Amino acid sequence: MKDAPLLNLALAMFLTLSIGWLLFIGRPILLPVVTGLFAVYVMISTSNALHRQLLLRHLPLPFLRFCVLSVFAAAVITLAIVAAATIREIAAVAPVYEANMDAFLESIAARFELDHQELWLGIRTVTIDAFDLRVVFLSLLGGFTNVGLTVFLIVIYAAFLMSERSNFEKKLAAVFSTPNQAQMAKRVIREINTKISDYLAVKTLINVVLGVISFLILWAHGTDFALFWAVMIGLLNYIPYVGSYIGVLFPVILSFAQFASLSHTLSLTFFLTATQFIMGNVIEPRFIGRQVNLSPVIVLIALSVWTGLWGIPGAILAVPLTSVIAIIFASFASTRFIAVLLADRVEE
Repeated sequence: MKDAPLLNLALAMFLTLSIGWLLFIGRPILLPVVTGLFAVYVMISTSNALHRQLLLRHLPLPFLRFCVLSVFAAAVITLAIVAAATIREIAAVAPVYEANMDAFLESIAARFELDHQELWLGIRTVTIDAFDLRVVFLSLLGGFTNVGLTVFLIVIYAAFLMSERSNFEKKLAAVFSTPNQAQMAKRVIREINTKISDYLAVKTLINVVLGVISFLILWAHGTDFALFWAVMIGLLNYIPYVGSYIGVLFPVILSFAQFASLSHTLSLTFFLTATQFIMGNVIEPRFIGRQVNLSPVIVLIALSVWTGLWGIPGAILAVPLTSVIAIIFASFASTRFIAVLLADRVEE
């Protein structure tokens, strides 16, 4: 096939489209497995870090991993329950928010004598009157119908993946026919483990700090459901570039609906946005650096592709998934050029 570049290109495109189609239709099966795998990366890094502490280094490492897994399972299940309950509460108070916004708009219209102007009535008809806050949040609530099963699968897969981790290298050595192939596979997996574990561990710590600061800001402004929104901001910060700002958008909009005060909403927006900017442009680059070594353009493309395939979970997993693909491509001479194109910097 060396003399048929067009045929090779066509076959490569067909393979890529086939894999994408399989990823799309296999989302219900693959997403919990992949999420559980990356959760294992975080838990392994956490348990190893705990094992290095003076007071915990004498405890057996498997016991620490079991404790971390238990905390992870409890946290994920609690988060799913709290999220569903909070969405119900928001939907229940939505009429109050709508009344507050309606009163605010009426005061603006009265101040500028817009009440009876045809243009104002037309704008109101196609915007405020057409927007039902309760319906919006009830539709969001519908997305939580299958969360229970998904969360259960993620926890189960994470538990079994952690238990299988110790025997994985022995199985890998038995798969390949030559020791060189097995060593190369171990090297690739070791590099994936190191880079993805470091990235996810530091990113998770940053997200926790971001969530705590956001909670304090929301609480100080008296925003309803402050803890829920802080958790959402922290989770959405896994999405590169835009995630944390999307997380800020929801509490800001509902804060305006809650208080119907422009100055209050602007204050909340300023403090939340300033926090995202500092964390994303000062703190994150310093601690994460360029561990995953992906071009910003590639990150944006990966974000679009994985979001299209798996929705919001795909957006959260876009960077580590693409990083794994880049590491695999870099390990073979025939595909190394693809890894170079994906990289932010090229090693000399």
